[in-house]
Amino acid sequence: MSAEFLKGQPTLNTERVLNGRYEIGELIGRGGMADVYLGRDIRLGRSVAIKVLRPDLARDPLFQSRFRREAQAVAGLNHPAIVSVYDTGDQESPGASPEDVRLPFIVMEYVQGRTLRDLVKAGEITTDKAVDYALGVLSALEYSHRSGIVHRDIKPANVMVTSDGGVKVMDFGIARAMADSAATMTQTQAVIGTAQYLSPEQARGETVDARSDLYSAACLLFEMLAGRPPFIGDSPVSVAYQHVREIPPAASSFNPEIPASLDAVLERGLAKDRADRYQDAHEFRDALLSARSGAAAAVDPSPATHPTEALTVSPAKRAAVEISPIEDEPRTRAMARVLAGGPLTTDSAEKDNHDDGEVPAALAIGTTGDRDPDQKARRRAWITTLIIVLILLLGAGSVLAYNMLNPKETAPVTKLMPSVQSKTQTDALNIIMDAGFGAPTIEQQYSDTVKAGLAIGTEPEGGTEVALDRKVILYISQGPSQVVIPENLPGMTEPEARDTLRKLNLQGGATTEANSATVAAGRVLSSTPAVGESVPTGTTVDLVLSTGKVTVPDLVGSPLETAQAIMSDPNIALTITVDEVENAVLEPGTVTAQSVEGGMDVDQGSTISLTVAKAPAAPTEEASPSAPATPDPSPSEATKKKKNDD
Repeated sequence: MSAEFLKGQPTLNTERVLNGRYEIGELIGRGGMADVYLGRDIRLGRSVAIKVLRPDLARDPLFQSRFRREAQAVAGLNHPAIVSVYDTGDQESPGASPEDVRLPFIVMEYVQGRTLRDLVKAGEITTDKAVDYALGVLSALEYSHRSGIVHRDIKPANVMVTSDGGVKVMDFGIARAMADSAATMTQTQAVIGTAQYLSPEQARGETVDARSDLYSAACLLFEMLAGRPPFIGDSPVSVAYQHVREIPPAASSFNPEIPASLDAVLERGLAKDRADRYQDAHEFRDALLSARSGAAAAVDPSPATHPTEALTVSPAKRAAVEISPIEDEPRTRAMARVLAGGPLTTDSAEKDNHDDGEVPAALAIGTTGDRDPDQKARRRAWITTLIIVLILLLGAGSVLAYNMLNPKETAPVTKLMPSVQSKTQTDALNIIMDAGFGAPTIEQQYSDTVKAGLAIGTEPEGGTEVALDRKVILYISQGPSQVVIPENLPGMTEPEARDTLRKLNLQGGATTEANSATVAAGRVLSSTPAVGESVPTGTTVDLVLSTGKVTVPDLVGSPLETAQAIMSDPNIALTITVDEVENAVLEPGTVTAQSVEGGMDVDQGSTISLTVAKAPAAPTEEASPSAPATPDPSPSEATKKKKNDD
């Protein structure tokens, strides 16, 4: 992941404080694996950069391991050209439940500046600045390599240039210790790194070392000088192929201002074979300094390119070769003489005969003339030597051919498989990889004894000697194969109920509603299968939620005592009021009407008014039949009567 710094990002509307110490501010960088925020160390009062693993990757143990490795790799490095790590920790994702994965973070030195990638794009890097920046990167690599750490992802986006022109190397997310035998560039069939800056051995998935970083640094220098990487292709695969097979172009072909001395430095820095490159960062720096000073860079050829070494021949032997009449002898005879260590010239008697034009009797074909005893001894010696040499050559050839046809299998490197039972998936994965084994395959299994999400064990079993290249399977518990529908499910909200079911490896199913006098609206009323029932893991559980309503019963015609009993039932729990009305037809105490008709739904605890019949009142005694007394007329009526009489 490269933390490519962005401009103009909005300020977060959150006031989170990590570990009670680090205030999170605005987002200043975003990469493929993490987000980088500007923060403030409350305790020390300084600005820091806080790198937080993205929530969508936090559940992947491989990314957790890679993020953790970055903190471990850089925490022990203290160099002015390497971004410092101050602290690490983890935090809960905003709005997450307690069971959700925590997000790890790294608190780093805050660097004000721009990445080399931005400077290259802007065309602001001169030849002198390119060399200066490369020297800074090599200084950081020299220090990290001495500490046993290979960066494995050197590229322009991972190098910051400060406001005062200094260099800061960052993002050790895929760094590995050089002693780690599993430090190859492939994991789960994927190449880790950036294609434009991969060394050939990285592209092939081989073990990397410090010289792999130096190749990437040479690619970085090439891009700063030429304005483009040494290899460009339509896809990462095509670029990786070029790193392995093709010769890089000269940087001066893209920028004529580049001197031949820098071309020579790049030629060696980009050598395919690690043995042909600079063997350490210090040697690379010395070559760059020499090239900048105007001296021709010394490109030390690999041992394979050395010219054939001339053999020293003594003057006596050289003279003997020059004056020897070897053309008069068969070639095998001359060779035998050299192997035997004898002189190439004949004795004086033979020489005299040869000068007369006659073939010496000792050399004539088919003759058995007398020879000098010393000459015979020498002849026997070289013949014996030749036979011995031929026998040795034949024997060596036979052994070589046998070994080629029957190669011996080298004993694999073994190590003790660590025990990871009851560890979390992330911790188990890290323990296995830290022991030197490759990333294991994860398989889920049911277990009645190991809690869901924890490791059951491995295949091969922990505590046994296992070859480092052996495939490892990590078994993670899914919990028991049978689970019981929890008793506390009723009364939960729907999200709470579904989360509870998920933790038990059950599936939340369809949702329906039903009236209830006791369960609040929106809460679980019941489930199917029912609460307390044992079901297989993965079973779908349907939920019934309360509407918060109660159906009013029909009470008309019922005695008041019966109506009161019905309404006070816990399944109805409605309050009633009674209004008595005289009724000569119905028996007193009978419900004659209700304020809400039966069958209607009302809110829980509502009050219903009942009309109840009562006996009519008894009639009063009638008055005696005497003539009613005539009342005295009022003054007005008397006046009217007088006028009528008149």
